[in-house]
Amino acid sequence: MRPPLFRALRSPCSLDLQPKRLFSRNTLSNRSLEPIPLRSLSSSSSPLPQRGVSTGGRQHRDFSAPATQQKEIHEPDADQGRRWSTPLAQKLAAAIDITGPVPLASYMRMCLTADIGGYYTGAIEEGRDQFGLKGDFVTSPEISQVFGELCGIWFVAEWMAQGRQSRGVELIEVGPGRGTLMDDMLRTIQRWPAMSHSIDAIYMVEASPELRLVQKKLLCGEDAPMTESKVGYHSVCKYNHLPIVWTDTIKSIPIAAEKMPFIMAHEFFDALPIHAFQLVSVPATQTTSPSPTDTASPSTKTSHPTLQWRELLVSPTPPNSTHATLNTPPSQSRDTPPPDFQLTISQQPTRHSLYLPESSPRYRALKQPSIGTGALVEICPDLSLYASDFAARIGGSPKHPKPRASGAALVLDYGPADGAVPTNSLRGIRRHRRVSPFAEPGLTDLSADVDFAALAEAATRASEGVEVHGPVAQADFLETMGIRERVEQLTKAMMMMDNDVGGEQGGGAGETKAEDVRKACARLVDRGPGGMGKVYKALAILPENEGRRRPVGFGGDVAA
Repeated sequence: MRPPLFRALRSPCSLDLQPKRLFSRNTLSNRSLEPIPLRSLSSSSSPLPQRGVSTGGRQHRDFSAPATQQKEIHEPDADQGRRWSTPLAQKLAAAIDITGPVPLASYMRMCLTADIGGYYTGAIEEGRDQFGLKGDFVTSPEISQVFGELCGIWFVAEWMAQGRQSRGVELIEVGPGRGTLMDDMLRTIQRWPAMSHSIDAIYMVEASPELRLVQKKLLCGEDAPMTESKVGYHSVCKYNHLPIVWTDTIKSIPIAAEKMPFIMAHEFFDALPIHAFQLVSVPATQTTSPSPTDTASPSTKTSHPTLQWRELLVSPTPPNSTHATLNTPPSQSRDTPPPDFQLTISQQPTRHSLYLPESSPRYRALKQPSIGTGALVEICPDLSLYASDFAARIGGSPKHPKPRASGAALVLDYGPADGAVPTNSLRGIRRHRRVSPFAEPGLTDLSADVDFAALAEAATRASEGVEVHGPVAQADFLETMGIRERVEQLTKAMMMMDNDVGGEQGGGAGETKAEDVRKACARLVDRGPGGMGKVYKALAILPENEGRRRPVGFGGDVAA
């Protein structure tokens, strides 16, 4: 009889006490786990900077890797003779000259996904790669294969807990980067043939043509053909010859009641555009009845002083600005040109300031005299749209009824876990260092803290058929899933390979690789002030079960 896949610890299971582990020392000999091969690791004796770290309670990214000098791009402005740091900066300035200052979300969207010069979609540097030592940051899947393996195990556990459906399973990843995470997950899922054969299709939500090709090469092979349809781009995955589809948006993926979607969102929500608002005191402006010809919005006219939200907008910096005149922090001004743009506060309400801060009780609670003026909030409408879509696929919705909820979503990202609304968290990353988010548009990666409470609120509001667990610290999630046991398994295998080779041919290579694995995984669970294990959080969206079952990694056990 085959030994059990997972062994539950006998101690009480609690998120705050002693979580159960998916990998245990008693199951390391299980043939389901051993054959998972070791892929090439990106970790080395010179560790790459991770994408998210924390300093003083604020999340940002680690910029510890040495900067590589790159030629700056300056484009003269034909009208004013101003030199912009990138062609995209010049185009943004020209657009703002016509429309006036734009919302922060519009600026972020253009910087990240513009067709010409966008960070992810229109690279203007030959051979540029956003990831790794030669890029701007490194993510958890690039640090260690174990991260992707444990995410794959998590979906296997959910598939088991939900009845081991024999067909109709969909794997969906949003923002899949190089495809490394999906590759590690698929390789791991192969060890459970019943689940592997239940997968109907793989969907990759990716807006970048360049990254789509990188993902296709890894998941399908360099010579695999790719065809285009109304839905997106199609190829065949090297694992079980599964169909794989790339779409620009998750809305292009059909929603069907009989499907069991397993959705992965790793470092996706932090890159979605945000709106920023500041609370201001507005003096009395309406002392008599409004004139019939008065076209001003009633919500902007008051008979007594009131607190109102004003949107923070993006506009060009004054000509000939310097880091000194713009008060750029010294840590963000080294080897970068002065910012092309800056935040200004709108003098009048905007359509966003009238609606978004009133869309949740959490935001409305900040509009209190006791808090006073100057309060800041960041709100991401796209976060709610994606969370609602995840929930509808898993639990059904009025538009897409689902008789039986099924599937799961796993989110790993960084942001406050205590329900606090993110404030002043927009950051720019360039060549592994923190820079102004308004410098070198299109060459600078932009991100902001994820509002996990808003994500959970949007998901449960969109579907009565789902529930949300977390967020929990990444270190807790990975250790509960058995990262230490998996590392022990891998390092033992490496040492045995070294011993088998022996003599001069072995040369201690196995010990060197084993130490690399240990260091890489230690970074993933580091609970220090800037550690990934502390800053990153995990959140799960599951079918509603009235509290009868917690998912693994969040205090629950594996279903028999």
